Amino acid sequence: MARDLGRCQRWGANGSVKAAIRRTGTGIWDRFAASDPGLLRLMAGLRTVGAIVLALVVLALLGTSVTLMVAGAMVAMVATFAVREKEVRGQAATLALGLPVALAAVSLGVLLHNQVIAGDLVFIALIFGAAYARRFGDRGTALGLIGFQIYFISLFVHATVPTLPELFVTLTIAFACSAVIRFAVVPDTPERTLSRLREAFRARLAQLVATHRELVDAGPEEMDGVLDDLRRHTARLHETALMIQGRLEEGTRDATTAALLQRRIADAEIAAERLGMTLLNARSAERTDTLTLHLPHAPVPAGANRMHSEGDSVATLRRDLDALGLLVARRAPEDRGTALAHVRNRLLGYRDEDNLPRGSGAVQDAFRALGEAARAVLGLRLALDGPQDESDDTSATSRSREEFDAEDLAIVGAEEDEEDGRTGLRRPTTRAAFQVAVGSALAIVGGEFLSTQRWYWAVLTCWVVFLNTASTGEILVKGYRRLVGTVLGVVAGVALAGLVGNHTWTAFALVLLCVFGMFFTAPLSYALMSFFVTAMLGLLYTLLNTYSVATLVLRIEETALGAACGIIAAVLVLPVHTDRRTDELLGTVLERLQEAVSAAVAQLSGGQAVDLLTLARDLDTALNDLRGSAQPLVHPITPLRVRRQTARYLVAMLETCAYHARSLAATAELLPSSRSVAADPRLERAGRRIARNIDLIAARVQDQPVDGEVEGGASIASLLEADGSPVPASHTVTFRVLRHLQRLDEGVVGIARALDVPVAGRTGRKHG
Repeated sequence: MARDLGRCQRWGANGSVKAAIRRTGTGIWDRFAASDPGLLRLMAGLRTVGAIVLALVVLALLGTSVTLMVAGAMVAMVATFAVREKEVRGQAATLALGLPVALAAVSLGVLLHNQVIAGDLVFIALIFGAAYARRFGDRGTALGLIGFQIYFISLFVHATVPTLPELFVTLTIAFACSAVIRFAVVPDTPERTLSRLREAFRARLAQLVATHRELVDAGPEEMDGVLDDLRRHTARLHETALMIQGRLEEGTRDATTAALLQRRIADAEIAAERLGMTLLNARSAERTDTLTLHLPHAPVPAGANRMHSEGDSVATLRRDLDALGLLVARRAPEDRGTALAHVRNRLLGYRDEDNLPRGSGAVQDAFRALGEAARAVLGLRLALDGPQDESDDTSATSRSREEFDAEDLAIVGAEEDEEDGRTGLRRPTTRAAFQVAVGSALAIVGGEFLSTQRWYWAVLTCWVVFLNTASTGEILVKGYRRLVGTVLGVVAGVALAGLVGNHTWTAFALVLLCVFGMFFTAPLSYALMSFFVTAMLGLLYTLLNTYSVATLVLRIEETALGAACGIIAAVLVLPVHTDRRTDELLGTVLERLQEAVSAAVAQLSGGQAVDLLTLARDLDTALNDLRGSAQPLVHPITPLRVRRQTARYLVAMLETCAYHARSLAATAELLPSSRSVAADPRLERAGRRIARNIDLIAARVQDQPVDGEVEGGASIASLLEADGSPVPASHTVTFRVLRHLQRLDEGVVGIARALDVPVAGRTGRKHG
């Protein structure tokens, strides 16, 4: 008996340890999945390293020389990372077309090796073609990149005519290895990518809910850190939602399923952001400005934590935030049980006023937001996992399911994207092709003065700084980051080359680590990617027996020269100044904001139903483009401090306005199915004022004459009281709509003041 009891205790202890280890492992994986949405960076790194390893193994078994092994490894890398199409069939077609392009490019490189002028002209033509081919989508981009990079590889390994047959075999093997890894070992299908992105969204949502829990009890000295975490996790959740939006069409079986998932993702994102705002409001003595969530280093809400005086209601809030985190973390549809059903039902019950705990109005708002967040989590799970057991449903849960069913019936497929109407030299790809061709010509001439053997590094840098850039400022920042990464990479390359010595396979292993680091860090930091590239080059030079410290120092010089040539070309040849580029994108954002708000208010006023969530996502996409274009203006190296602060403030204000526009769109989408949301014709007046204000700002941004002033001052609620009817009670959905409209109106007026657009009754700039 005693032995049995002891054995049971040991089993119980072991089980507890295993459960703790499993929870720790799950937590670590969740954090990793949240940091790399969809595991896109991990898969890219593994796929590229796998292709290189397989190519090296095959070439080694064939007794290939080290020089050809280096060439094969580089070709396998290019063949893998150049192909970016989402559909498997498209990837296969591009890879098949890429092989003859690569064979032609290496043939040109070999045959023109000793023809300096002809070789340089062909190189410039290849660069122009690679940049111009981007207008033909992912396939054109891939084929242009393959042609340019393979020509570069032939220069790097000093390929000659006698080695051409072996090079052909090496390239064919490298492309075959890339295909094997891509389609058999580490497959990249739209469905799998979308599935991983959904898991990343769940992980990031769980992180945000955990931060909400920390926010409740954070003291004054902890508030800065918690608020930074809240901003970061909110922004990361939005980033993942945008990534999912970009994968929906290829990763789902039909347009209706894509639209359904889009709506559920949007609901969850909006509900989570609103929960954070209500918790901030519940903490502070005064209502928190929505800008707090979007402006870096915004002031922390003043005053002590007001929730400390709420007593039992705050204890209940803590418990229910933990419960919401449990619902979000629930991974699989078979993860059921009466405890989870009880938690879900309790949280959904907060959507009914009678079930709210006693407390201040701000704390009750937080409970309402909890109920809406639980509803969003339920909708997300229904969209991802299908119907579930309804035996434990309460009336509140059944009502939520009925609302989802009604919404699903009204969903229609997404519309086709509009094409860019610009032609000729106004087309971005055509302009970039001329710019990079001129910059590369300058880099060739300057590079020859520095080194007749390594001049192509300047050309490569000039080419790279033009990739994914659209203005002079972006090119300047990218060139600066590449130079910083190169300098640090040279230091690492010297150290690694000294450690490796003559150990060939050790050098190859370190090269693989550098390749993985290069692809894993590329979306995060261009400087880090450049660091890994340069460190890898030091190892490759060691393998080719051409390593020296002077060679790596020359790499810095050629990099600086190439970046300078790129900047000169961007300034002198068909320039697109950063201010002009950001003004164009700002105009697009304002146009999308006006469309989304006007359509949402029209529907909330009883007008015709339209696809509001698509309009909201169009706004998010335009804002994301503006955020990237404004990076040169907010970068620490920007000397104009006032302009940097203004740009940061404007982007934050637009993010705040976009949040309220998304919330209005999500609320308006509920009209056909919800019992708590009803159309109110009085809202039309508020919508007209906001739309007119946005139009005035857009006209100013586009240098058009501004006829009139931006109207501010009177609250949105006062506009509704003009006809003598009362303002809705604070707990109603209509009041929430008014609050979003009020914050949106204030945000638009703030944007007007920052841009010096005339505001009625005000002069000067509020923020500089």
